[in-house]
Parts: sequence; structure tokens; C-alpha cells
Amino acid sequence: MTVYTPRRAARVLLVDAAGRVLLFHGFDPARPGHRYWFTPGGGLGPAEPPAEGAARELAEETGLRLDPAELGEPVWSDTTEFTFDGVWYRQSQDFFLLRVPSWRVDTAGFDDIEQRSIAGHRWWSPDELAATAERYYPPELPALLTRLLQPAAGRDEASC
Repeated sequence: MTVYTPRRAARVLLVDAAGRVLLFHGFDPARPGHRYWFTPGGGLGPAEPPAEGAARELAEETGLRLDPAELGEPVWSDTTEFTFDGVWYRQSQDFFLLRVPSWRVDTAGFDDIEQRSIAGHRWWSPDELAATAERYYPPELPALLTRLLQPAAGRDEASC
């Protein structure tokens, strides 16, 4: 019987002007061959509001600092179960969408575990994600991005 450690998290869909999302390439230290791509974000403190945690994680992991209010409300929430470094987690997580013209990622704020388990980062289009054989989380990411980014594209085309 698997015993799960409950965890709350906040994640950020950081999207540039080209409609690409920033993902980190990491691996589980207990299973170095288990590699995957994932959004910036992470665990919340016991009473930390999701937007505050998302802003804190974004600053630590990318160098992008902002007022948590700029994130608005979560655009998606889910619960996932996974193992990391030998611990099983059941994580409830909120995702925030943040658009930037562009951003040069600064990982100087990585903590020890991030330094040991994140191998790189890149910007992905929804189509690239849908076409890749590489593992990424959440699995719904291409459809989620397509849904979230479509209305903005429609507005832009209508204003031309």
C-alpha cells in the first residue's frame, strides 16, 4: 500500500510573445533515468496563498519578479500523484498563466534539489509538445495551452 505525502503547489505557465511556454528539463534523483519537462513552480508553505507561492517560485527559478496580484486567478487546477526522491506525493496544484514579451531565464535562485535535478530549460510551442515523444507534466499541457492561448489569438486577429 502506497502512503502519499499531501502537498500543495502553485505552478506558472510562463508564455512568451510567440506563444511558447517555458519548461524545465529535470529528473528524479532516485531515478535519474526518469526525465521529464515541467512548468516553473513548486510546493507551498502551510498557509501560503497559491499566487504568492507561484510568484516566489517564479522568482527563484527564473529570476522574474512580480507582485503576486499580477498572476490573477488560477487558470487550471488538478491533483496528481507522483514519486520524487523516494517519497510519494499527492499534490493539489493551481496553475497561473503569465504572458511576457520574452524572458531570459536566470536560474541563480535554484535551491539545492533544483540544482541537482534540473538539467536545463527551453520554450515549447503547444504543437511541439503535442508532437514530442519526450515526457512532460502535466500530460494535458498542449490542450490546456491551446485552450488558454486561443482567445488571445482570436482577439489579435480581429483587431488587425
